Amino acid sequence: MISFSVTALVFGVVFLAELPDKTALAGLVLGTRYRASYVFAGVAAAFAVHVALAVAAGSVLTLLPQQIVHALTGVLFLGGAAVLLMKKDEGEEEVRRPENQSFWKVSGAGFMLILVAEFGDLTQIMTANLAARYDDPLSVGLGAVLALWAVAGLGIVGGKALMKRVPLGLITRIAAVLMVGLGVWSLWEAVAG
Repeated sequence: MISFSVTALVFGVVFLAELPDKTALAGLVLGTRYRASYVFAGVAAAFAVHVALAVAAGSVLTLLPQQIVHALTGVLFLGGAAVLLMKKDEGEEEVRRPENQSFWKVSGAGFMLILVAEFGDLTQIMTANLAARYDDPLSVGLGAVLALWAVAGLGIVGGKALMKRVPLGLITRIAAVLMVGLGVWSLWEAVAG
């Protein structure tokens, strides 16, 4: 059974954390060069693989005693918030152009770019933490993959307009504050539990 509240929380946290990430910019670059649906297919598949790996890793953590899981996820959330706050703006990444506009070449380029760029990324680690914290892999996985797909879609289709209206620094600070809140809450539960 899927928990709407867990899915919504995970969606919000992952969405805000992924918006200022380099992969949103990479999706924007690919989306301006190639057919958006081809790019999205490859990017969406890569994000699905990353979420599956993260949820599996987080599910393994649930085998530990709850206090240890809360303490570990609390520290990791606080570390993730620190990474977000200290991250400098990154320039646009150079993307190799496929030789033609075929579905397989364009979606393959998007898949490989995201697969490599996102491996061990902050949002993948956050997803594992959330899976461990809530012990609800389906709800966490659904929220995370929908958030990543939403960011990818925004980046591919409307990234330029969004980036002009919403400062990335503000989005980064909001995501960091949410992560600090989750980290403090987890640490409090570790101590109080």
